Amino acid sequence: MMLANRCLPTAMLGTILGTMHCMLDIVLQHWHWLTATVLFLGDVAATGHIVLNKHDHRAAIGWIGLIWFVPILGSILYVLFGINRVQRKAKRLRRNHKPFEPPPQTNTTESPASTSTSELQKLVGRVTGRPLTSGNRVRPLWTGEAAYTEMLTAIETAERSIGLTTYIFDNDTTGKRFADSLGNAVRRGVEVRVLIDGIGLRYSFPSIVWRLRNANVPVSRFLPSLLPWHFAYAQLRNHRKILVVDGRIGFTGGMNIRDGHDARTQSRHPITDCHFALEGPVVNDLRAVFADDWQFVSGERLMGASWFPTLTPVGSIAARGIASGPDDDTGIMRTTFLGAIASARKRIRIVSPYFVPDSDLIASLRVAALRGIQVDILVPAANNLRLVHWAMMGQIGQLLEHDCRIWLTPPPFDHTKLLIVDDECSVIGGANWDSRSLRLNFEFDVECYDADFCLELNELIEQKLAASRLLTLEEWNRRNVFRRLRDGIARLASPYL
Repeated sequence: MMLANRCLPTAMLGTILGTMHCMLDIVLQHWHWLTATVLFLGDVAATGHIVLNKHDHRAAIGWIGLIWFVPILGSILYVLFGINRVQRKAKRLRRNHKPFEPPPQTNTTESPASTSTSELQKLVGRVTGRPLTSGNRVRPLWTGEAAYTEMLTAIETAERSIGLTTYIFDNDTTGKRFADSLGNAVRRGVEVRVLIDGIGLRYSFPSIVWRLRNANVPVSRFLPSLLPWHFAYAQLRNHRKILVVDGRIGFTGGMNIRDGHDARTQSRHPITDCHFALEGPVVNDLRAVFADDWQFVSGERLMGASWFPTLTPVGSIAARGIASGPDDDTGIMRTTFLGAIASARKRIRIVSPYFVPDSDLIASLRVAALRGIQVDILVPAANNLRLVHWAMMGQIGQLLEHDCRIWLTPPPFDHTKLLIVDDECSVIGGANWDSRSLRLNFEFDVECYDADFCLELNELIEQKLAASRLLTLEEWNRRNVFRRLRDGIARLASPYL
């Protein structure tokens, strides 16, 4: 009996080995059929994923054709490049993050919509879920000297709270001035929070973080990067520039914190830009976005009157903050631009340092020009990102062919971002007209409705136009073959620039 029990495991092992040997024989005899079946099922799965997730039918047809006409390689390429991992990663990062809801402002009222802008106001309200508030004051700060002076003054006179988020915070003369002022505020008992993008920190070495922490300034990094250097084409970056002081005065626009924006520093790489000071109910949008980003990164929830005092009307501008990012499904900023173009009745003016719009935005601008709308687009003659400039040149002919006017602004590099429609509506902030801003990064802009404010912005644009050169279709067509090929290849990479 004991002998039988000992032999049982040996017999079972023999059976198992025999079964495995038979299965291996079957696989070896029919490997080509099994391989074909697995690959076929992989192609079917990839095709199903495309049908369910690709909303652009041209892209869907292109990927499906590649998968079935180039077996194996087509599916591999789709897995590597066809799936929007940026949006999926952004949603995954925010999956367990409950969006911050600011305390309600009972004194804010919805602005009455004029007949020329009512449709646009409704559109932006629906995609943002935020009210358009009246009673705001928005002041342009045309230079880095003016912007930094006002921002530092606000920091130095702060009494209760300071919230600052920026993409680049350099450890240079300008950055040290801000760091020292923030440290002084902490010593006065002011609640200070600073949020800097993980890639933006790498634009200077060593980073400004050590100086802030030595001054006891609470600072966090937005999605820290493993790269030991900055990378201009990195994805999922926080490109927002927001400063809120005492919960009452806000600053936003295109300026980072670095010497290049301030002519007094005599930087080797000067930058032209503009920033804005905001007061009134719209500041609630700035502080809510900052509080949400801070809670996402640090886990701390900002509460109380220090951060959220009641706001009262102080001006005549109707305004609304527009926060966008790769974690939203509607493409908030892109939809806003499309809506603004569609609502135009007289003219559209765009100022952008990085102008590489997608095919839908290009088509909308072309249709606007065909409708008789005057379309003026101001871009730098020499860009600080060569690939972006080449991609812009590769596609800008589509606009020149339909009477859109392209103006090349001279150095220093113009980092200004403005959109004005019919001298009634304007969009200010940090978003560019490229996929990086409209699809890959987190951005913040403000839409404003006020004729006088638009007049101020138009005065700046007129100054830029006076110094700019008009790019003609003939000049664009005269590019040599090398430049055409270079620009065309760069244009193919525009979704990732």
